[in-house]
Amino acid sequence: MSPLRVIVAGTAFGRIYLEAVRSAPEEFELAGILAAGSVASREIAAGLNVPLYSAADQVPQVDIACVVVRSGALGGAGTSIAQSLLRRGVSVLQEHPVHPDELGPTLRVAAANDVAYAVNTLYPDLASVQRFLAVTQVLRRHPIRFVDAACAGQVAYPLVEILCRLAGAVRPFHFELLDGRGPFSVIAATIGGVRVTLRLQNQLHPADPDNHALLLHRLSVGTDAGVLALADTHGPVLWNPRLHAVRDSTGRLVLAGVGTERLAVPTTIQLGPSPGDYHAVFAELWPAAVLTALRRLRTEIEDPGGRVRTRQWVLGVATAWSALTAAVGSPELIDRSAPPQIPIEELLAAAYLEGM
Repeated sequence: MSPLRVIVAGTAFGRIYLEAVRSAPEEFELAGILAAGSVASREIAAGLNVPLYSAADQVPQVDIACVVVRSGALGGAGTSIAQSLLRRGVSVLQEHPVHPDELGPTLRVAAANDVAYAVNTLYPDLASVQRFLAVTQVLRRHPIRFVDAACAGQVAYPLVEILCRLAGAVRPFHFELLDGRGPFSVIAATIGGVRVTLRLQNQLHPADPDNHALLLHRLSVGTDAGVLALADTHGPVLWNPRLHAVRDSTGRLVLAGVGTERLAVPTTIQLGPSPGDYHAVFAELWPAAVLTALRRLRTEIEDPGGRVRTRQWVLGVATAWSALTAAVGSPELIDRSAPPQIPIEELLAAAYLEGM
């Protein structure tokens, strides 16, 4: 296979996409950068030895455009850039979020020009989330008794997709706000027919919107066999087998000996590796997730048969996310300084006090 020629629009979060493209030169070739022409963009393009374009109509014919510019939902021109490139016959991978009011026309432009289009939600393609979702499919041999989920508002869109993938469907979905008071709103949700208790940090720092999330994603799926938890977006994935002891002839719980073999398992089992530090997240984990999305798009470029299903899926996820944001209402505006750092040595010292 010849490498597909790729341009990346945007050099803020677009740096993650640039790293993803460069990580697989046998599959993708970086053909240039589309940006407004800031000093930073010029330096990045020069450092990568690729052309810098300042307008979509300057871009030569390429196979894929990664549009990593804020969409209209966030006050940016990302969607108009995506549509312009689609009209020129370029397949597009657009960074989330994309409002369904923008997404519908964009999907029609993609279909009219016979090109592939997808919205990249990034987090569902992380190795940790993929591991979590794979294990949930094993658990679904038994009834799911509960799903708990929590996230920051900035990453609610990908959480919706994670839950849709867990359920195997987008519809039916419904969101009911139970408690909107500080910092987490509590929502009773149904996604893909699966009931979810959802907590969403509905707060935003207007001058620093990419920061100040109290957490990214945390999920738990409970079955009669035990509870599977994604401790953080980047892992680890934890399994808590159900505690269950048989009773003897007197009605007392049998705690040891014959018949208690099911108690001879760890109370918590880590499935897969521990996450790395945040440097590894930016340099390795996120680019790997983008590469997964690019490979999925490549499949639809080479085999258009899956495009209709993808378009229905991305529109469904966007519509569900829009319903969630409508249910919780406008975010509370906050103004906070950088969060404190607690030395890990202090935490370890407290955790391993003498006698514990």
